[in-house]
Amino acid sequence: MTKAYRRGSIRALLLTASFGLAACSTGGFSAQGDSPFAPGVNQRADAVDGIEVGHRLIAAGQYELAIKSFNRAALEQGVDSEILSGLGTANLGLGRLGQAEQLLRRAVKRTDALPEAWNNLGVVLMERGKTVEAEQIFRKAYALDNGESDAIRDNLRLALAKSENSGISELDDNNYKLVRRGGGDYLISSSL
Repeated sequence: MTKAYRRGSIRALLLTASFGLAACSTGGFSAQGDSPFAPGVNQRADAVDGIEVGHRLIAAGQYELAIKSFNRAALEQGVDSEILSGLGTANLGLGRLGQAEQLLRRAVKRTDALPEAWNNLGVVLMERGKTVEAEQIFRKAYALDNGESDAIRDNLRLALAKSENSGISELDDNNYKLVRRGGGDYLISSSL
């Protein structure tokens, strides 16, 4: 046999083998994630807690979506102080101070109210110019928290400084911090 004949036979054999192997594959994208489409929904999986989703959405600045998430959680679990506090915080983020104050006042009336709800009510009151009441609310939040939260302590300091210097309009009172369950804090500024 000549060299050219052997090379041609080897090429034909390789070509035939590659077509044969290609015919065995399913074609298209593999199941390992190469698909351009979103994965399907696992109907058997447990749903993520709506309250936790709401807190994450607030942290991301998605206040409208957070309100929807807290409302869904309220339908599933009932209304408690944490849901009311989350709704109030989301409304505060949207600049709806009246609604935020009403919701946060309802949250702190409950026996299971967390110090974070009291703090966030204090932030709303400061934003609304109710400095004396806000100072008392921050004191209550600080006491309930046993002085462990830096954000609540800082808010109390700012409220005390503002009430002592009520005649001075240059006091920087736009640095109040919202506190959420789980530790993350939010900053409220005049850009609402």
